[in-house]
Amino acid sequence: MTKSDQQLQKILDARHHDPFSFLGVHQQEGAYLLRFFHPRASKVAVKIAEKWVQLKQVVGKPLFTLTSESVIQTPCLLQIEVNHHIFEIYDSYTFASSISQDDLHLFAEGKLKQAYKMLGAHCLTQQGVDGVRFAVWAPNAERVSVIGSFNDWDGRIHSMRTLGGSGVWELFIPHLSNHDLYQFEIRNRHTGQVLKKTDPYGFEYEQRPGTATKISTSTHQWADAHWLKSRQTHDWLHAPFNCYEVHLGSWQRDAQGHFLSYRTLAETLVPHVVEMGYTHVELLPITEHPLNESWGYQTTGYFGVTNRFGSPDDLRFLIDAFHQANIGVILDWVPGHFPKDDWALARFDGTALYEHEDPRLGEHQDWGTYIFNYGRNEVRNFLISNAYFWLNEFHFDGLRVDAVASMLYLDYSRKPDQWLPNQYGGRENLDVIAFFKQLNIMVGADFPGVLTIAEESTAWPGVSRPVYADGLGFSMKWNMGWMNDTLSYMQEDPINRKYQHNKLTFGQLYAYSENFVLPFSHDEVVHGKKSLLNKMPGDEWQQFANLRLLICLQMTSPGKKLNFMGNEFAQSSEWNVNASLDWHLLNDANPNHAYHLGIKRLNCDLNVLYQSQAALYALDFEPAGFEWLACQDAEQSTLSFIRRGTDQSFAIIVLNFTPIPRYGQRVGVPVAGQYEELLNTDASFYSGSNMSNGHNIPSENIAWMNQPHSIVINVPPLAGLIITIN
Repeated sequence: MTKSDQQLQKILDARHHDPFSFLGVHQQEGAYLLRFFHPRASKVAVKIAEKWVQLKQVVGKPLFTLTSESVIQTPCLLQIEVNHHIFEIYDSYTFASSISQDDLHLFAEGKLKQAYKMLGAHCLTQQGVDGVRFAVWAPNAERVSVIGSFNDWDGRIHSMRTLGGSGVWELFIPHLSNHDLYQFEIRNRHTGQVLKKTDPYGFEYEQRPGTATKISTSTHQWADAHWLKSRQTHDWLHAPFNCYEVHLGSWQRDAQGHFLSYRTLAETLVPHVVEMGYTHVELLPITEHPLNESWGYQTTGYFGVTNRFGSPDDLRFLIDAFHQANIGVILDWVPGHFPKDDWALARFDGTALYEHEDPRLGEHQDWGTYIFNYGRNEVRNFLISNAYFWLNEFHFDGLRVDAVASMLYLDYSRKPDQWLPNQYGGRENLDVIAFFKQLNIMVGADFPGVLTIAEESTAWPGVSRPVYADGLGFSMKWNMGWMNDTLSYMQEDPINRKYQHNKLTFGQLYAYSENFVLPFSHDEVVHGKKSLLNKMPGDEWQQFANLRLLICLQMTSPGKKLNFMGNEFAQSSEWNVNASLDWHLLNDANPNHAYHLGIKRLNCDLNVLYQSQAALYALDFEPAGFEWLACQDAEQSTLSFIRRGTDQSFAIIVLNFTPIPRYGQRVGVPVAGQYEELLNTDASFYSGSNMSNGHNIPSENIAWMNQPHSIVINVPPLAGLIITIN
């Protein structure tokens, strides 16, 4: 068998690691040789000097050749006949590589922030010809091909070139169009195993249960330039942040139970968020995922917008609408693990490429997922580039990073013999620490004003402290301790709350160690944990009163705020990912609609009041913004404290956690004057008992609670008061 026959056989067997060395145009013995392979072609001609010149078919083989003494200009335009159908196409193997060595070098070092512009499928014009450039990282492949509807999913037709030792494979295919489907077919060089994979950098995917990637380009014209400019100088540390956490698939559905589209949500969800007075929304993962019940946290398409609700441009339209309504948008981002679906990232080139080979480092036993290999430059680059992609291409205003604790600790949820210590014998994942620092430095440098928020449930120090101060560099961190203590306390029968009083006060001991967000998230209203309403003890009236009190406690405590959808109107049942929220609870036909409407009204009023009173937000992260008035009255289960702003403003907060009215309560105040109730959760407008102190509460020159003056008020049952000087 000749060398040429050997090369052809490798192509026929789809095993050729360098098809460009054989196909295309080559100089040979002073002449030019063109080789073209197509398994179903009967005739092939090439256009030379405005004339079609026929190629000769090798006998019995799907290989066509032409030897010419004259120069064969590249790229070559071919005329191909397949099954009596004639079409023209440029030969992919006559195009030069368009990926720079600089980009490959940065990618190998883990420093190519926009790697998604090099890898994946990109519509572009190359050497004057329109087409799509495909590129994929698969260092342990013997051969990689682009397969799709345009080549009958035949891995022999469009084998890719390998770019040196980078592990990156590339091919330019002319004349492909937007929305064509494709996959990568990968043959592992060690085992010969052939895999069909979606593009890790794919922007769009076909409808489930299909797994192919879609060629995708954007035509959206952004209209949020003013928002982006103002964001750069926004002082978020001292500004209100009140976030509405949303799962788009179950916030609301149409009359037939179908998902609302991104564009419909722009007409429904955006006005609701504005009406309620939230400053931000957080979208549970909208990256592509196969299983609804994973809530999006088991991602198979890290760069792909889930098509459940529309196209990538439809999502851009929704985000644009939020920005034009002065609402920030946070993306729930999942860099901690990925599912084992065999058509996605798992064992991508037949080896543990994106994940650790050793299950003690590479698998989440609880979740049945793989863990990224953060020590590998190209994997870290994948994640850094992914964060950059969502912030740059979709204008997200922040990333809420999921499951940070599971990433930081090598022994997270593992028995002693199921984990490996770091090089110093510790349990800290040093590669993850380096990754978080790199991520947060990048976000701060390239996207001023964008937030990174860690869902981190342990006492890891410095999560929201700057990298230069040896912190991880996040903007904020969820305060899971406050959330757990508060909900545990509120679920107690009021008669027993005096024994748990420290759960309300303990948080102040560490409240300023981080920039905290106080969350009531989706995790607290699912899997048997009950809705917030049904966590509350007592009869129906007391349940709603307790919930109003809980909302007031959250909104007046130091820290930024987050609430899951449905909490704003006291969703009765647990969250169901496969159904709409129970909006009917607000209808007049519901006998308890007044209670639910009262919760909605209270949330709306509190949200508006929160943004209007600097004392409730300006010093969230500083001890100067908070002062206890009375924190030791466990017997009566009451609390009172002062919140202060940077503008000398203040608000007095008084909370009664029992169903017993407290009459004639003396409360210390910092200055003399006439005081008034800004908000009373017991107001009849919120379906309370309407026990009020009104708008004229005179101070007395009696020192009390370490304050020079005091007021005397009546405190309603299971209620919160916000009082200030008028």
